Amino acid sequence: MTTHDMTRGYRVFQWFNGIVLTLVVVVTLYPFVNILARSFSSQTAISAGEVNLIPKGFNLTTYQIVASDPIFWTNYRNTVIYTVVATIIAMVMTTSYAYVLSKKHLKGRKFLVGVAVFTMFFSGGLIPNYVLITSLGMKNSIWAIVLPNAISVFNLLVMKAFFESLPQDLEEAAAIDGLNTYGILWRIVLPLSKAVIATMILFYAVSFWNSWFGAFLYMDRSDLFPVTVYLRNLIAGATGADSYGAAAAEVTQIGANIQSVTIVLTVLPILVVYPFVQRFFVSGVMLGAVKG
Repeated sequence: MTTHDMTRGYRVFQWFNGIVLTLVVVVTLYPFVNILARSFSSQTAISAGEVNLIPKGFNLTTYQIVASDPIFWTNYRNTVIYTVVATIIAMVMTTSYAYVLSKKHLKGRKFLVGVAVFTMFFSGGLIPNYVLITSLGMKNSIWAIVLPNAISVFNLLVMKAFFESLPQDLEEAAAIDGLNTYGILWRIVLPLSKAVIATMILFYAVSFWNSWFGAFLYMDRSDLFPVTVYLRNLIAGATGADSYGAAAAEVTQIGANIQSVTIVLTVLPILVVYPFVQRFFVSGVMLGAVKG
């Protein structure tokens, strides 16, 4: 095969690859763009099925009613606080546990790994968990959301695999220089783990941001709800347009596009943050999944 043939074949591959990836992007983006358009469209256009990629009958009624409710902003602030605190605690616990499990000379290592993996398939159950959280006095507090989900076993195993892939010689050299275990972790291991740490932060932050069932189960006060519970109640009718004294036309408008508005308001902060950590995402997962 000549170089000319190889070059032509490679060009054909590039064109084919580009077309396929473009189609994948279009198929991926279309639902979200459609939801965004529906959130700004009028009830008449939505009911008639006229909304596709561009808003029809531009309307901000639902956004205005949601944004004018003080409890919405209180719940949004709660979500930010819960997500930040929960992510920090989860990262500290996951990193510590993963680093310990990465040491093959650790006595009882297989047992500790087995305990972690066991929890992926079995849990105490909904009612025992509720009784436990209540008996510990964590109901109606941030800890009811943070502590039960402080360690994701999937994230734990990814970080464990990454730590195992680091050269052992680096830690041995640091130990010879006088660093203890904590010093090695803080000054040697963590600086080399920025990619996987950024990826795990993203995983945890998205998980806690989107979480609503824990707060729905363990919290009774609306001023403690995260925004996901507020929006869930808005869809379900527990916090409906009637509570705002909305007119009949506004109630109809809210019913038409409340789901779209809810999705946009929930996803928007993640879309804003994601580009800043995207460059770490692929490398972090691959480094944690492939042994060096």
